[in-house]
Amino acid sequence: MPLDFTGRVAIVTGAGGGLGRQHALALAERGARVIVNDLGGAVDGTGGSATAAQAVVDEIRARGGEALANGASVTDYAAVQQMVQQALDAWGRIDVLVSNAGILRDKSFAKMDLGDFRQVLDVHLMGAVHCCKAAWPHLVAQRYGRIVLTTSSSGLYGNFGQSNYGAAKMALVGLMQTLALEGAKHDIRVNCLAPTATTRMTEDLFPPDMREAFGPEAVVPAMLVLAAESAPSRTVLCAGAGAFESAHVTLTRGAFIGRGPDADGQLAARLGEVLDRSGGETVPGSGAGQGENELRLARGSAA
Repeated sequence: MPLDFTGRVAIVTGAGGGLGRQHALALAERGARVIVNDLGGAVDGTGGSATAAQAVVDEIRARGGEALANGASVTDYAAVQQMVQQALDAWGRIDVLVSNAGILRDKSFAKMDLGDFRQVLDVHLMGAVHCCKAAWPHLVAQRYGRIVLTTSSSGLYGNFGQSNYGAAKMALVGLMQTLALEGAKHDIRVNCLAPTATTRMTEDLFPPDMREAFGPEAVVPAMLVLAAESAPSRTVLCAGAGAFESAHVTLTRGAFIGRGPDADGQLAARLGEVLDRSGGETVPGSGAGQGENELRLARGSAA
């Protein structure tokens, strides 16, 4: 059975086209009332128009759903606060936030203008922060919330010419980790979605014969699972062409080197042992897990 979002209220940013549009349509189809946010700008973030968001709202309403358009830039915190208030005024609550808005300004790092680096971080990272910050007190008050942050394989694994985009997308994983810990006692679950999909931002990267297989609709099931009442938390779910994986930041078993004057030489000599993944890896429950592992190794060496 499809997941049920009846009675839920969702905000989807960057929902005027591509992945965001598919997310908004799917949530509405499953019963959610949706704020469709889109600045309506170009791929590089320039310009703006309310047309894109309104077109998606019209689609949702034509299918019998409830939706409202919003043209706020996620870089404008005051406008994001007004967007959250729009949802509260219309429907009295917020249950789901899908932070999907983004831009591209690709160039090799040597040729990249620092202004383009900052702008990409501002949209992807600070845009998500603004949305989470504006929604957070309301999620805490109702003791329920589901947040889906859009990360990327470019952040998880790197991609030539995308130092700005990759830095922003990996930063969102760090944001997810801490917000999930802080939100747990309020049943606020925070996850990341790493999509592989043909959108206006990426379609030129795919061979023509693969563009249909990687259509954005194939990613939507992952978003729905991460936004559902039964959602996990602190999960990075990857999706594309109907296939799904999870990504993890892991810790190797490591080795104890000590603090002697030759520790650097010893580490260099034993680096293969430290990097060895065959002995088993862990996914720490928090940042303290690294220190706990190091303490275990230190105590073990003294035993």
